[in-house]
Amino acid sequence: MQLTLLKCKLHRACVTHAELEYEGSCAIDEELMDLAGIREYEQIQVYNLANGERFTTYAIRAEPSSRIISVNGAAAHKASPGDRVIICAYAAMDEAEADVFEPSLVYLNEHNRVLRTGHQIPAQVA
Repeated sequence: MQLTLLKCKLHRACVTHAELEYEGSCAIDEELMDLAGIREYEQIQVYNLANGERFTTYAIRAEPSSRIISVNGAAAHKASPGDRVIICAYAAMDEAEADVFEPSLVYLNEHNRVLRTGHQIPAQVA
């Protein structure tokens, strides 16, 4: 059996650009992509905390150290500069792989600077 698990995420990234006329995708600072483990052209899910929009696109590289998170093409209707988003990638794996797998979690501030990284999400408490 194959399971789909969270592979990695950029948590609370801040959208810097929304480019309707740019070829569709989400441009992400190359250093942030590498830190999280997001590959160029990999399918990603984007969850917009500002308006509840959730959409699928693919990642492309933005200039290293630019801190760019640019939502492009039709998806530009779903996010605006200043919106905080969660960008996730998922991976399929068998149960044995899933038993030992740890996702790569990158937490960002409002300037897309890394606050911390981790491999586990704490259990939610009441």
